[in-house]
Amino acid sequence: MSQYLCIADDVRLGENVKLSKFINAYGCTIGDNTKIGAFVEIQKNATIGRNCKISSHTFICEGVTIEDEVFVGHNVAFINDTYPRATTADGGLQTEADWQVEPTRVKKGASIGSGSTILSRVTIGENALIGAGSVVTRDVPDNAIVAGNPAAYIRDI
Repeated sequence: MSQYLCIADDVRLGENVKLSKFINAYGCTIGDNTKIGAFVEIQKNATIGRNCKISSHTFICEGVTIEDEVFVGHNVAFINDTYPRATTADGGLQTEADWQVEPTRVKKGASIGSGSTILSRVTIGENALIGAGSVVTRDVPDNAIVAGNPAAYIRDI
């Protein structure tokens, strides 16, 4: 199976982590008993807690912290830059020195529905539920259900 994985030497894997095929991970931390689906990318300085399920085709970028017992559905994308640009003011390609990572936090027990996009500088509260296909543009309170584009409060769990 290792021919189908791209797990860098600097990845910190907890005990009993389950990895599907076609994963790209580097410079990140993945906690005990977490399951990572196929075609997932986890970038440097991202953290995934214990007992999480990260479904296939998900992108977890630098600056994302996912706490314990979080469910992330299929094809979820996290964003770490509010104003992304390919080039600098003088027309050269940007490097890491040209922008600053904006963090995102998903608290314990939250669930994020398939196809959602989570913008930077957002905190998703404990046990919150994000409806499938939502675009989360602002903080979500603990135990709240939100859905839509932009995601709006529906009710408490």
